[in-house]
Amino acid sequence: MNEPITDTVRGILDGHIVLSRALASKNHYPSIDVLGSISRLMPNIISDRHKELASEIKRILSIYKDSEDLINIGAYQRGSNKKIDHAIEKIDGINQFLTQPTQENVGFETSIDMLESIIC
Repeated sequence: MNEPITDTVRGILDGHIVLSRALASKNHYPSIDVLGSISRLMPNIISDRHKELASEIKRILSIYKDSEDLINIGAYQRGSNKKIDHAIEKIDGINQFLTQPTQENVGFETSIDMLESIIC
């Protein structure tokens, strides 16, 4: 996103949610690009546990995204990088957590517990 008006608004607002056509094309709804989205207020209103979990999820997503091409073409060899191995192991659980049917309701604390069970 390199649009002057959009960039200016992003600088003024608390944060922004980036929707991804690539995720939507994979039937991943809501199609929120977690790595591209940000909230400046979030660190001030969530618990330390929640911050740690969110940070770890973003770290895993970032590692997987950086390695995704190698993984998809079969060029990555398991065991050559522990961080990538860990990301591969966790990515399906993370993607499942990040997708939610519109009629499904999950409480806040339940969501945090689910995050923790994915990471641990």
